[in-house]
Amino acid sequence: MKRSLLLLLLLIVLLPLAAQRTLPKPVPAKLVNDAAGLLTPDQVASLEAKLVAYDDSTSNQIAVVTVPTLNGLEPVDYATELGRDWGIGGKEFNNGIIILISTGQGEGESRKVFIATGYGLEGAVPDITAKQIVETDMVPNLQAGNYYRAIDEATSSLIRAAAGEYKAPEGYRKKGKKDGFPLGLIVMVIILVIFLSSRGGGGRGGGGMMSRRGYRGWNSGPPIIFLPGGGGGGGWGGGGGGGGGFGGFGGGGFGGGGAGGSW
Repeated sequence: MKRSLLLLLLLIVLLPLAAQRTLPKPVPAKLVNDAAGLLTPDQVASLEAKLVAYDDSTSNQIAVVTVPTLNGLEPVDYATELGRDWGIGGKEFNNGIIILISTGQGEGESRKVFIATGYGLEGAVPDITAKQIVETDMVPNLQAGNYYRAIDEATSSLIRAAAGEYKAPEGYRKKGKKDGFPLGLIVMVIILVIFLSSRGGGGRGGGGMMSRRGYRGWNSGPPIIFLPGGGGGGGWGGGGGGGGGFGGFGGGGFGGGGAGGSW
């Protein structure tokens, strides 16, 4: 009987640990959590002070987390789960961001970086902006071994983005990323619309109206549809926490948005 109770107690203690797939929530809470050992103590302290000051002045929380492995999870899943477990960002505004860096030491893993945004900051830091920051501030510096610079520049860009002041670097759009409809498809659609309109019969005048669907004449055949340019990728939400002077995480929510890359 005693042995059974002991085994039951052991299971109760071990099960939560077995279910823990992300880095445990730090106690006391802190915004810079370097489990992968990429930063010096002075660099950690500098980043912590910067992010605590930002949290104090805006209530937005940016948490930096480096890990040796993602434990088989995709970067977006790891960051989302961690953000929910830690409660990064305020509960009322969900205004948290996570910068996740993995050194890919797990079996079959490679080095990854991911920026996850909380629900409340998805408008200020959309996925395309997060992707730009990953590709311009983080990946080149991480590949060069400039870990502190990668994080410092990324946090500065995120702070500017949240304030509506971030702009993509000159030439970013020229790196092979093509947004919107291909030119050939646009030309084909225009020709098709002209052809169908001509079959509607000439001489019939009529008024017209402009709507979100485009311009359509009341008596002049099919509508002319104005094609949108095209946009960025998926999204998810997140938040940040803190250390030394940091008041703690507020229970912010995450939905799976953000952007990442390999380094």
